[in-house]
Amino acid sequence: MGKYKFNKFPEKWKHLWQRNTPHLFSVNLKHSKTKVEPTATILDIKALFHKSYPKWYPARQSLRLDPKAKCLRDEDVLQTLPVGTTASFYFSDLGPQLTWGTVFLTECAGPLLIYLMFYFRLPFIYHRKYDFTTSKLWVVHLACMCHSFHYIKRILETLFVHRISHGTMPLRNIFKNCGYYWCTAAWMAYYINHPLYTPPYYGQQQVNTAFYIFLFCQLGNFSIHVALRNLKPPGSKVKKIPYPTKNPFTWIFFLVSCPNYTYELGAWIGFTVMTQCVPVAFFTVVAFVQMAVWARGKHRGYLKEFRDYPTLRSSILPFIL
Repeated sequence: MGKYKFNKFPEKWKHLWQRNTPHLFSVNLKHSKTKVEPTATILDIKALFHKSYPKWYPARQSLRLDPKAKCLRDEDVLQTLPVGTTASFYFSDLGPQLTWGTVFLTECAGPLLIYLMFYFRLPFIYHRKYDFTTSKLWVVHLACMCHSFHYIKRILETLFVHRISHGTMPLRNIFKNCGYYWCTAAWMAYYINHPLYTPPYYGQQQVNTAFYIFLFCQLGNFSIHVALRNLKPPGSKVKKIPYPTKNPFTWIFFLVSCPNYTYELGAWIGFTVMTQCVPVAFFTVVAFVQMAVWARGKHRGYLKEFRDYPTLRSSILPFIL
């Protein structure tokens, strides 16, 4: 009988993997014993586990050397793990998974469609006398074009540009992510497209300046995404230091580690100034806080992994943060 123990949590399992020869690992799964090469990866082990328990496909599995340790990466090799002749792997069920591409597309499609519902003033949104009417203010139409452009750009980048390193995420997260993006899109769209909406204080000059900022940052954001895509070939998980290219929009790499977030922030600041709308300002502030957290995490990762990482760089704001 294989060594198979049930922990006190119903979805936590402990399995013993024994190395009993110089050339093979002995893997005990329920009542069967399987030999694997020392060069086998964690993904190979997950595949073996999946054969015994079809419910838990590899993306749903989390394997650890210790219950409190970090999850082992799929590309980790058995013989390189910090274990002796016997190693205990702890399995936990991550729950149903969705691909990151599916999540990104859902996140972006929602705000795009929701905003257009308010822009065209569908029934039951405003007073019925405003059903299917349009605003006479140019800034309202420009804001709709900018908002739509932003999310169409994100959808196209998800389909054709991004190489997502993380394959999946828990199904439950899509409700949290989409709930935030969809609700904030509805909130800002309600006020910008409201029949009583008034234009910015400084008029067309403020709108034009903000539009140029928005457009500049959108182009910069796209340029950074392309540069990051070209940093590694398809299927590769080898990390490299991103450097500026001949594209002037990428020269900001001299100063920050995550310029895609810097440009994203700049675009939303431009949209905030253009519309002079409190819900947009709120969304921009929250987005900045979240992107700053992500950027600082990536910046620390770069510093930890690369000894020759440029010391002049900040995480998201040059010389500040």
